Amino acid sequence: MTDARPFHFKHFSLYHHRSTMKVGTDAILLGRWTEVKPTDVVLDIGTGCGLLPLMLSQKGVAHVDAVDIDAASIEEATINFEASQWHEHLKAYCTDIVGFQSDSMYDFIISNPPFFNRFSKCDSERKSRARHNDAGLSYATICREVHRLMKPEGRLSVVLPFDVMQEFLKTAEGFGLYLHRCMTIVPIAGKEPNRVNLELRFGRSDNVHEETFVIRDADKRFTSQYNEFLKDYYLGL
Repeated sequence: MTDARPFHFKHFSLYHHRSTMKVGTDAILLGRWTEVKPTDVVLDIGTGCGLLPLMLSQKGVAHVDAVDIDAASIEEATINFEASQWHEHLKAYCTDIVGFQSDSMYDFIISNPPFFNRFSKCDSERKSRARHNDAGLSYATICREVHRLMKPEGRLSVVLPFDVMQEFLKTAEGFGLYLHRCMTIVPIAGKEPNRVNLELRFGRSDNVHEETFVIRDADKRFTSQYNEFLKDYYLGL
């Protein structure tokens, strides 16, 4: 039986059992790492249950538009938005990002994009669309749409597998997007990194800010770095 209980954070709760992508560490770390401004108008590409818009709203942004091609995910995101204290500043759209129209360009774009193209396809067609970047939302598509929808001074944040970072950055440079911040994520101390958070902007940076984040100690317990990093979101920290 599917567990339909909401996932509780300190300042919001959300349902995620109907969405193609559930609440997970990748999105949580990306949302926490992302730097925003109170005036930011944000676009979330592939919002799923709406986790990233809620995390950024807690940080303080002016508005978030959330886009996903999956109808059930958008229905769930809408329920989560309406139940939150930031409901007036959140809007979910069931649409492909390609061709999505907005009245104005965005200060900030964020995405936990599909990246399982190197692995076997999952059984569910819905999950396949959400998780495989050759199922419609390629890196080139993401970068092209960011180029179309983001302000010249805007920022893009994404989380990716560590081993595809250079592939993504090469694609992004073709659209004038360059790395400015980077957080390499190590799942267990002493292991190789498996994820990376990237912030890109139009134009090169002379000084890319780089950092490393370790989730668990060698004994599999969460690191003090992890607990401190997420204390504003996780209950019990």
